[in-house]
Amino acid sequence: MSKKEALLKAAEDKVRLGGYNNFSFREIANEVGIKSASVHYHFPTKADLGAELAHQYTNAFLGALGDVDDIKANNQNPIDVYTQLFRNALLTDNKMCLCGLLGAQNESLPDKVRLEVKRFFDLNLAWLEQAHVANGESEPSHAAILTVSLLEGAMMISKALNDHSYFKLATK
Repeated sequence: MSKKEALLKAAEDKVRLGGYNNFSFREIANEVGIKSASVHYHFPTKADLGAELAHQYTNAFLGALGDVDDIKANNQNPIDVYTQLFRNALLTDNKMCLCGLLGAQNESLPDKVRLEVKRFFDLNLAWLEQAHVANGESEPSHAAILTVSLLEGAMMISKALNDHSYFKLATK
């Protein structure tokens, strides 16, 4: 893993546990074993790091989802595949969705981070709409919004109450 990748990983762990303001360059530099000034070599500002983090998270999330048509061809429900990514984040990693957490902090984020969070939701809603179309949903746009809202909300409630049974109940 390169230093840049290690910095992104350290920052992601911090953000997913406590939000955008839950890390400093000094903290992640110490975690990676470099000087904080070296972080600036890879990311001139915290906003640059935050934007790259959200961008990579979005790409990795969508990559893990795969293609709706391929999922349907394998006799799977794409909504179940989508839900499983959230379930794994919460139940296995005990972490929030990075962009969901950042989205809740939208007003206090730098513009370039806010744009990447918007990109996450735009692309996720488009994927979900396609998934709901493939499932024969009569109002796929509405169903897409409901799906992502349910999962982000169930994740937040489960974390706030420190009880994952709420997520399990909401996603039954």
